Amino acid sequence: MTLAQNTPKQNSTVQNSENPPDKEAVKTWIKEQALALGFSDCGFLSVSHPVFAKEIKRLQAWLDKGYGDCLPFLKENHHLRANPALLVEGAKTIISVRMDYLCDKPAPRCVEDDARPNHAIIARYARGRDYHKTMRQKLKQLAKLIEAKLPEWQHLTDGAPFVFRPFSDSAPIFEKAAAHHAGLGWEGKHTLLIHRQAGSFFNLGELFVSLDLAAPNEDNPAKNLCGSCSACIDVCPTRAIVGARTLNAAACIAYLTIEHDGSIPTEYRKGIGNRIFGCDDCQLICPWNKFAKITQVADYAPRHSLDDISLLQVWAWSEDEFLQKSEGSPLRRTGYLNLLRNTAIALGNAPFSKDIITALQGRIGQNPMLDEHIDWALNEQRQKQLKIDCQMICDE
Repeated sequence: MTLAQNTPKQNSTVQNSENPPDKEAVKTWIKEQALALGFSDCGFLSVSHPVFAKEIKRLQAWLDKGYGDCLPFLKENHHLRANPALLVEGAKTIISVRMDYLCDKPAPRCVEDDARPNHAIIARYARGRDYHKTMRQKLKQLAKLIEAKLPEWQHLTDGAPFVFRPFSDSAPIFEKAAAHHAGLGWEGKHTLLIHRQAGSFFNLGELFVSLDLAAPNEDNPAKNLCGSCSACIDVCPTRAIVGARTLNAAACIAYLTIEHDGSIPTEYRKGIGNRIFGCDDCQLICPWNKFAKITQVADYAPRHSLDDISLLQVWAWSEDEFLQKSEGSPLRRTGYLNLLRNTAIALGNAPFSKDIITALQGRIGQNPMLDEHIDWALNEQRQKQLKIDCQMICDE
C-alpha cells in the first residue's frame, strides 16, 4: 500500500493586491494549505466562543455522576477549558482540523475483529506513528505558511506579533465541541465526532493563532444526524456507553487497555475479547463509516505488522522488543507490563489451545499483577478444554 505524500499548493486563492483580502478569502487560503498538508478538513472558531462555558456545565454534570472518576485530569483546569484564550496569550482564533487515519476500509457495519480471535487487535489509529507528533508537526507547518502571508494580512493582526501554538489531545481543550461548532462534524452517541461524508475514523487537532478570523458569536455547527440509531450503544462489549453521548470511562476498553494501571476488573475481561490496545467496535458498527476515507498521511501506515499480528507473537515480546516496536508509537503509552496484562486477558478469551496454555505458564512468576491475569486466562482456557472433552464424550 502506498500513501500519498501531499505538499502545500503553490497557487493561492489570496493574491497580492492593493486591497487586503477579507476574512473569508484568508480562511479559504488557509483551508487550501491545510488540505494540501494532509488534513481532511479545517474550520475556524473564536477563542471566546460561548460553547466552551456551556461545555463546562456538561462536563461537571458528567463528573458528578462518577463517570470520570478514573480520569482525574478532567477535574482540573476548568478555568482553561471554559476560556481557551488563557491557554495562549494573544490568540484570537482556533483553527480546528481533522485528519483521517484509516489505511484500509473495514467492511461496513461489521466488527470483523471478532472473526480473528487469535489476533491481537490494536485500535486503527495506533498502528503507525503517534498521531500527536504527526498532528503537531503538520500544524506547525501550517502556522509557518500563515506566517509567511502576514505582510498581506496586517489588518487581521492589529499590528501585534504573530502568535501560534498547536495542540492535539495535549491541553485542557474541548476539542470535539470546537470541531463541532467549526463545522467539522457532530458528536455521535459514542461521544466521537462524526462527519456525514467521512465517518469518524479521524483525529482532531487545533492551531491557536493571533489572527482575528472568527467573531465570538460566529457559529457553524454540524447537524446531528444520528437519529434513532443506537448501534454504537448496543455493540459496546463492556456496556460503557450508558446513554447517548454519555460514556462510563471506567468501563471503556480504550481506557482499560491504555490508561488503566494495575488489575483490570474481572467483570470487563471477557468483554475485552482480543483487543489489547483500544477498541474500534462503536465506530466499526456505525452506518456513517461507510463513508470513511483512506488517509493521505503516510505516518498512519502500520509498523511492525501491528495490523496483522497474533496474540502469541505479542506475548513473546521481551521488554527490549516492546521498546523497539513501540518507539514513536502510541503503544508506548500503556507500557510493557500492562500490554502483557492486556494480552493475557486476550489469550484467555481466545479459543482453546495447548500452545496458549504453555505460553501463559511460561511467564508465571514475573510479576504478581501479571500472574493474577495469567491465572484468570489459564482458568478460561481450561474451562474451554473441559467443554471440548465433555462434548467428545457425549459424541461417543
